[in-house]
Amino acid sequence: MKSPAFARRRQFIALVAVGLALAGCKPSADSGKTGDSSTGPIVVGEFASLHGSEAAFGQSSHKGTELAFDKIKATGGLLGREVKLIVEDNQSKAGESVTIAKKFLSRDHVVAVLGEVASGRSLEAGPICQAAGIPMISPSSTNPKVTEVGDHVFRVCFTDPFQGKLLSDFAWKTLKVRKVAILSDTASAYSVGLAEFFKQPFVAAGGEVVLEVKYASRDKDFKAQLTAIKASSPDGICVPGYYTEVGLIVKQARELGLTIPIFGGDGWEAPQLIEIAGGDALKNTYYSTHFSPSQDSPAVKEFVAAFKAKYNEVPDAMAALGYDSAMALAEAIKKAGTTDPAKLTAALAATDFTGVTGRTKLDAQRNATKPAVIITVENGQFKFLQTVEP
Repeated sequence: MKSPAFARRRQFIALVAVGLALAGCKPSADSGKTGDSSTGPIVVGEFASLHGSEAAFGQSSHKGTELAFDKIKATGGLLGREVKLIVEDNQSKAGESVTIAKKFLSRDHVVAVLGEVASGRSLEAGPICQAAGIPMISPSSTNPKVTEVGDHVFRVCFTDPFQGKLLSDFAWKTLKVRKVAILSDTASAYSVGLAEFFKQPFVAAGGEVVLEVKYASRDKDFKAQLTAIKASSPDGICVPGYYTEVGLIVKQARELGLTIPIFGGDGWEAPQLIEIAGGDALKNTYYSTHFSPSQDSPAVKEFVAAFKAKYNEVPDAMAALGYDSAMALAEAIKKAGTTDPAKLTAALAATDFTGVTGRTKLDAQRNATKPAVIITVENGQFKFLQTVEP
């Protein structure tokens, strides 16, 4: 049995050791601790589909985000501090965004997260950021469920209820479609949601949905669905999907002799759409989106010129929204005067600024009320058709 004096010495040594360990683990003021550091770099995480089936979306959005950070850095950073963007690729794979979000929070100590384009990926990462109290801003996820995750999740784009209604109005008033077939992707929250948000106002206006058929992401052959659609004799086809499948659907529809209008939403937005379908097949097709580089405004002209100078290509809507998501975050950090999560979240909730995609004013559900544009294809090139106000 040890003596009382020995026991007291051992207890004292143990307490000192614990104190030293705790002191060693405690982050210093400039260590980049998540959310509340007042010095050191301001670290932001971006996750995107840089490879895989949705790579065109992710690469474009990332370029816009990167361009915004170039501008922020060139003007001295934020709050007198350096800004740092950490980029992670979810490879268009289900589940990867959860892992990335956890890494951003536990290892990179980000003050905010930017992403994703696809609604399904945003719905994966959103709950992680919400639970941690760190704001997440999606550039272009339009499914309404994305911001329903909680008060730390934001978007700088319009939502599918608005997009579905404008597609319904466009089909009814401009295309004069009265009978429509809907071909949607059962594996995509975006596609399923947009199909329903189109259908409801179209039927309410007096239109008829003569057939609804489905496909799955990464399908290559749509002849069976398109043959059934042809037999139903619609005036038009609504395809609320992503460009990877939409390009093949349009191409195969034309091969089957379906020359009627085919239309959809912002998931069509990618140069690869023309590569996959071919310019001739895309005649009499239309899609709604957030931005056109041919819009006549000083902000758009400046953005397009800067984008061309850096990447030698013309920006699309995903690039513009990536840019605006980063600039919205920068404006909120300036307004908050801190990266404290609660104060930054409050500043983001009050977002009201004019970016390259127009005025971005967030409502009580942290969604942006803003205009859309309709794009068509002529002579193998995307062409701006009209603006649709909210």
